[in-house]
Amino acid sequence: MTRITCIMALLALGACGVDGAPKRPADKPAQSGITISGDARIGIATE
Repeated sequence: MTRITCIMALLALGACGVDGAPKRPADKPAQSGITISGDARIGIATE
């Protein structure tokens, strides 16, 4: 039973990407209103 499961898993993984080479998505200009900023500290921090 384990052999059958392994064979089925290999066949399923082998079928990935069957439709051809990957295509790059079209470049879109960045139009995001989100801004992320800040800092992270670990341990003892003094100012």
